[in-house]
Amino acid sequence: MAAESEKIIYSRTNTRQDDDHASVRNLPSVVQSYPQGLSPTDPCSYSRPDECVVTQIDLDLDVDFKTSTLKGQVHLTLKKKKEGIDHVLLDTREVTVKKVTDQANGQELSFTLGEHDSNFGSKLDVRLPSTAERSCVVSVEYETSPQCSALQWLRKEQTAGKRQPYLFSQCQAIHCRSMIPCQDTPAVKCAYSAKISAPREVTVLMSALRLGSDPHPTDSSKLIHKFEQKVPIASYLIAIVSGDIESRDIGPRSKVWSEKEMVDMAAFEFEETEHMLISAEALMGPYVWGQYDLLVLPPSFPYGGMENPCLTFVTPTLLAGDKSLANVVAHEIAHSWTGNLVTNSNFEHFWLNEGHTVFVERKIAGRLHGGEPMRHFTGIGGWKSLQYGVVDVLKNGPYTKLIPDLCGVDPDDAFSVVPYEKGFALLMYLEKLVGGPEVFEPFLRAYIERFQGDSIVTDQWKEFLFSYFKDKVDSGVFDEVEWDKWFFGQGMPPVKPDYDNSLAVPCADLCQRWVKATEDDYSLFKAEDMTALSTAQKREFLSLLLLEEPFSAEKIQAMESVYNLNAVKNSEIRFSWLRMCIRAQCEDCIPRALEFVTEQGRMKFVRPIYRDLYNWEKSRQRAIDNLQANREQMHNTTAKLVATKDLHLKN
Repeated sequence: MAAESEKIIYSRTNTRQDDDHASVRNLPSVVQSYPQGLSPTDPCSYSRPDECVVTQIDLDLDVDFKTSTLKGQVHLTLKKKKEGIDHVLLDTREVTVKKVTDQANGQELSFTLGEHDSNFGSKLDVRLPSTAERSCVVSVEYETSPQCSALQWLRKEQTAGKRQPYLFSQCQAIHCRSMIPCQDTPAVKCAYSAKISAPREVTVLMSALRLGSDPHPTDSSKLIHKFEQKVPIASYLIAIVSGDIESRDIGPRSKVWSEKEMVDMAAFEFEETEHMLISAEALMGPYVWGQYDLLVLPPSFPYGGMENPCLTFVTPTLLAGDKSLANVVAHEIAHSWTGNLVTNSNFEHFWLNEGHTVFVERKIAGRLHGGEPMRHFTGIGGWKSLQYGVVDVLKNGPYTKLIPDLCGVDPDDAFSVVPYEKGFALLMYLEKLVGGPEVFEPFLRAYIERFQGDSIVTDQWKEFLFSYFKDKVDSGVFDEVEWDKWFFGQGMPPVKPDYDNSLAVPCADLCQRWVKATEDDYSLFKAEDMTALSTAQKREFLSLLLLEEPFSAEKIQAMESVYNLNAVKNSEIRFSWLRMCIRAQCEDCIPRALEFVTEQGRMKFVRPIYRDLYNWEKSRQRAIDNLQANREQMHNTTAKLVATKDLHLKN
């Protein structure tokens, strides 16, 4: 790993491009080559958009459930950025490239596929047409692998309805290259269109506006579905889903999609979506994407949500029945500005996406439910999540830096709570420093207006902060900020924000009652202890208990007898309670814990439970056996990380 003093020095100048359909922003003024032939501007990509950049992607693909492949063509509109450039470098991973042609005349173009790297795939080097002057369109005919890391193919038996097979994608962070040969770096943003042929029995959706469907010209069993995304986006935001799904209207610009077994429940759970959108627009300006739909995916989806434009993907673990977990939707809505409009230029600066998004998400939650006390309350919970991630999981190591060094590292291996909560903590700290929400919120909107459509690095964010608050800089307000410790320091942040803890006090009081309780005190606890708390406070109460020394099995049994926590269906509460039971080494919790990690694949839940089971000798082998038995049902990313990082198996 490079020392902090050896990190790339980024230009402070944001140079806008003259192409309305794509951007390659803010390339370093001083560059240092990464190993393995990777880009000097992105440690996770082979592409060189500073030489030749993709400005438009047009897809013409067929969904083949029998072979678990996408096959067809991608047409890449290219623009030369330098004189004398005669080739373009693309990212791929385990795709079969059949041929490359000049779309203008059908002439075949020579290409080479570089050596495969387990983290980054292979470099596809395409010779440009000799007639190309400034721009051209190159067509790549290809087929994905059945093991494509971006795609999960489910047999119909793995779906809720068991009627049709199911396909969904997850391209973040660097998986789009396994689905589409492309410049798979967030430094490049371009519009895209798609024509997707698929069996008539399934519905196809993408992270784009739907343009309808037509009969297939040669195969009556299929339809061709058409899509267009006019707003330039990074490759990791290209998404596709195909399955037996239907929709319900939940607002003037929103539908919720899922298998019919869940669609009505989902419509109820997410009926506040339009209110969240309006609240976000009041903070950050107009919503530019047109449609905002939600898709409730099958349980194996590895994240809480994914902010694919026009079509947010969410986990079914949010279907609590009381809208108590819908804050994840507020997070994905916020990404429509912070992440999708203003994007990190590479994943070392991922906090620019996620820290800002958590910050805005909590502002939305505060406006809709409980004001500033609720915003601060969720921040307190986030700080504890950060402590667990930094201290217990990452052991205060290099990935606890807000700007980590990803040289030679798959971003999935560095993924953690840090960019979310350490980034949020920095913004919360700065907000108070400059004078509070009424002063800081106009900066947020100005930040979006300044950089929308761009991909940026932290240095540019900081320069804009200083230029916006020039009076604060001149008066020395920022002199106390330890920027190097915030950005490059390992461990917890140098400063903890000053939170309003009024909603947290009842949770802390009940926590300490249980911590101090002896067997003689168990009868003093009543079911009303919990019913008096909101769902968010119940989560906080349990998360506080997880910071304490593990309870005895007898105390856990006493809690269960009073609160009936084994019967709770809310996934967040169920998760914390199961962790408490495992830590207490209650043997009867092992089957319930294994059931929980098998029935859904959200990494936020699955990985800590598997880690806890591994750390308990009595449950270790059962955890390993459970993973091996169910691995084929899991998402590729989840299975890999659980096996190698949590259960310490060879992948």
